[in-house]
Amino acid sequence: MLDHLGICVSDMAASRAFYSAALAPLGYAALRNYTKEQTGSFEGTGFGVAPKPDFWIGNNGKPQSGVHICFQAKDRATVDAFYRAAMAAGAKNNGAPGIRAHYHANYYGAFVYDPDGNNVEACCHLPE
Repeated sequence: MLDHLGICVSDMAASRAFYSAALAPLGYAALRNYTKEQTGSFEGTGFGVAPKPDFWIGNNGKPQSGVHICFQAKDRATVDAFYRAAMAAGAKNNGAPGIRAHYHANYYGAFVYDPDGNNVEACCHLPE
């Protein structure tokens, strides 16, 4: 079981804005911000559902693309809202909301690329 996950980003401001918008429909918000002045070199933001951040972005390494991150949505409408919010925040489409029956009969997901090219998904496993 994962406790938290972090990825490196190339532009903190752009990624913070993107994830703030894209994750809002899932109930996520920026819960913690650390500046270089506080840490000596690391700048990062932790997103999550209060009170605990479980998804972090930061400048503490070389950004990678091709990472796949999937956030669980409570229902299909929330997957749709995630997709709309991410696209409005500048994401690139990697799969509009819909059933992915090759995973299982009720797998409903949407896929976008974040500013660094990571594959970000929201999914729901419940029937409509």
